[in-house]
Amino acid sequence: MTLYQLHELGRAWMAPLAYMAEANARIFSTPSSWLSNVPGAERIAAGNELIYRIGKDYEKPAWEIHEVQTNGHTVPVVEQEVLKKPFCRLLRFKRYTDDAESIAALKDDPVVLVVAPLSGHHATLLRDTVRTLLVDHKVYVTDWVDARMVPTSEGVFGLDDYVAYVEEFIRHIGAEKLHVISVCQPTVPVLAAVSLMAARGEATPRSLVMMGGPIDARRSPTEVNSLATRNPLSWFENNVIHTVPQSYPGEGRKVYPGFLQHAGFIAMNPSRHFMSHWDFYADLVKGDLQDAESHRKFYDEYNAVLDMPAEYYLDTIHTVFQEFLLPRGKWKIDGELVQPAAIKKTALLSIEGELDDISGLGQTAAAHDLCTGIAKAHHKHITVEGAGHYGIFSGRRWREKVYPQVRDFIARYAG
Repeated sequence: MTLYQLHELGRAWMAPLAYMAEANARIFSTPSSWLSNVPGAERIAAGNELIYRIGKDYEKPAWEIHEVQTNGHTVPVVEQEVLKKPFCRLLRFKRYTDDAESIAALKDDPVVLVVAPLSGHHATLLRDTVRTLLVDHKVYVTDWVDARMVPTSEGVFGLDDYVAYVEEFIRHIGAEKLHVISVCQPTVPVLAAVSLMAARGEATPRSLVMMGGPIDARRSPTEVNSLATRNPLSWFENNVIHTVPQSYPGEGRKVYPGFLQHAGFIAMNPSRHFMSHWDFYADLVKGDLQDAESHRKFYDEYNAVLDMPAEYYLDTIHTVFQEFLLPRGKWKIDGELVQPAAIKKTALLSIEGELDDISGLGQTAAAHDLCTGIAKAHHKHITVEGAGHYGIFSGRRWREKVYPQVRDFIARYAG
């Protein structure tokens, strides 16, 4: 029996316990239940909800972006699938209004493509990024598909395929009016895609915004980088790649399973997650429902993971973290050399978090050294003080410090 099958068996065994714990939590906390009045009911309910949340399955969260405040009005937002590929859906979040003045303003807003990472979590991790951008932009986003849901008949998906997807999405939207924002891992394939398009003489986006990504992972290496360099590629192939079992559409596909990725996320800082769950229990006992709900929302997203195609994962380890082919000028895709210096008509903004422990300082800024064809006046770099990896694209720092600068940079090149 494979590790993936053992994991599925464990989930099946845990399911009755999780469902029972959920029922107990409701019984001992619902005001209409007489059991909520027995001595110690708060602790019984809190303990059972904690068991339920540890044992339950976490499905992909919904985007839940239904409206946004823009131009002094609240306008509804509709999620639209504009292009469907086997491993990714291109979504647009379209804003609607009946106000003539607002319609005119919305039509003039810049068009932005947010390229989400394919690195364990679902694209919905960028919900705050997308919601904030919608105030002043027309927004598209890449919504990657869980590899276990893709039949093997659709073929494999590697890093080069990721680059090809980005090129296709840019062409589909229209490069002449487009601004591309890449968050974390996709900074590398996005830069490669635009470089190849520029070298062929194709139109390229008006601007590139690169946030916390490993353009040159040799700079300020983090623990994530060290793991990739101290083990040969064969180690990853033999230890983290598994086969999707029966009951999933992708049965037989080689993947880096989401449950292993999640275990790695937790292992990076186990004490913090332990204390977070303990605080959640304490909040439930004392009736602090606001903090408890914040915990639920965070872990509903954090615990929802997807399987990555094995070819893509291994390609990324080899190309980005072991051989550093992009900064060394040695990356070829279908015989074409990736040359960032070929980009000339696209402005470049890089953003890094001062305390980023995933992509170290300088890794994203390295893009400026590679894009020598862009005039110096069209380069800009931001280091966000006090921000970790997630703080540069989500949360208060993103909304109050980072976004205004991103908005102004895009506006500068939107005319």
